[in-house]
Amino acid sequence: MDYDKLARDIYAITGPAENIQKAYNCMTRLRLSVTDEHFTKEDLEKLPGVMGVNRSGDEWQIIVGPGKATKLYQAFETVMADSKRAESSPQDDDGKTPQSPFDGQALHEEIRRKNATPAKQALKKIAHIFVPIIPAFIACGLITGLLNIAVKVDPTLAAQPVFQMLAIAGNAAFFGLNIFVGINAAKEFGGSPMLGGVMAAVLSHPGLANITLFGDPLVPGRGGIIAVLLVVFFSSWLEKKLHRIVPDMVDLFVTPLAVVVISTFIALFICQPLGGYLSEVIGYAATKSIGSGGALTGFILGGTFLPMVMVGIHQGLTPIHAELLSRYGVTILLPILAMAGGGQVGASLAVYLKTKNKGLKKTIASALPVGLMGIGEPLIYGVTLPLGRPFIGACIGGAVGGAVQAAYMVGAATIGISGLPLAAGTDNIPMYLLGLAAAYVAGFIATYLLGFDDPKEED
Repeated sequence: MDYDKLARDIYAITGPAENIQKAYNCMTRLRLSVTDEHFTKEDLEKLPGVMGVNRSGDEWQIIVGPGKATKLYQAFETVMADSKRAESSPQDDDGKTPQSPFDGQALHEEIRRKNATPAKQALKKIAHIFVPIIPAFIACGLITGLLNIAVKVDPTLAAQPVFQMLAIAGNAAFFGLNIFVGINAAKEFGGSPMLGGVMAAVLSHPGLANITLFGDPLVPGRGGIIAVLLVVFFSSWLEKKLHRIVPDMVDLFVTPLAVVVISTFIALFICQPLGGYLSEVIGYAATKSIGSGGALTGFILGGTFLPMVMVGIHQGLTPIHAELLSRYGVTILLPILAMAGGGQVGASLAVYLKTKNKGLKKTIASALPVGLMGIGEPLIYGVTLPLGRPFIGACIGGAVGGAVQAAYMVGAATIGISGLPLAAGTDNIPMYLLGLAAAYVAGFIATYLLGFDDPKEED
């Protein structure tokens, strides 16, 4: 892929620079928020290298695949920077500054405001907080999973210094999770990142165990990520308020002091108890629904995850995974939801065997390896979704695989990955692989029976 060219093409459609409010990337998508939506989904989809385009609220999600999204964003960032310099004092042939072709587009701005509902904005902020932490989850979770496998093979390894050092490395992301979340949350809420980290550290500080209030000792880390999000939201709000009312001469000293002192009491008296309650509710709801519903709950969750990926709202589940990891050391949701990718693989294999279209066969052959690795967008947008019924077959495969995972309560010590790589991070590798195989087979059979309209070869 020519990332520079694709970045320029996307910018030519979505720009100019002042029209782009925010740009960033996740694992597979370049995500843009724009002021004026003077383009269409089809304008972006026709670009070579773009697998699909989704719109969530005022955010456009341009799907290019794993690894490519980061490189495309870096190229896009360069194009924006160059364009901003060039557009800082643009002149036409007469030496006059031309008017922006997008001035006065009030209708588009009104549409953008209507789509920017509080729920969608909140979901987007949550994704922005957790997406940067996912690589740490992947690395540490896989280390932990591999060490668990090794110690089962040879229990004496646990006493080895190298093993113990790696165990610390595997736990590092979760040991510092609250602080990572606090820093990123402050960025999203408009506060100082380091003050967000300080408030997260207050909630996690081991010294809290030595303090007794109303006859009960405080519990370090109580409320987990939920408490951190609550207190950082408050501290960021307070900081912005104080910046407006505190005189500039003393703002540097007074504002951070007041924020930390006031927010500490809010954290310990309000956010920690409330966060603890909400955390317990989330943990109970997840474990109880799967524990009591068993295979049926797994069937429903596994079967509905692909549509969530398709519209890009699956990132909203990340804080739930993170909270379960923080409380229990594993998330039992991820293995269930990961089965959706298994269903995709099985469905695509069925299409590969039945289609006569050489171009479609080539697409499947190139997308299957990353599908097996847990990246489903190429198969969704290149194979099953355009064909219709195979997408339903993939959902059925995910449902069957999810039922197996739920029946055996398989947990994962990591997030951000799925497919075959996730096996190393689970606490029951044989059952995880059994569920994945079930998803492959069910997706294949369902798609083979449902069939599809085989596209004709292009001239």
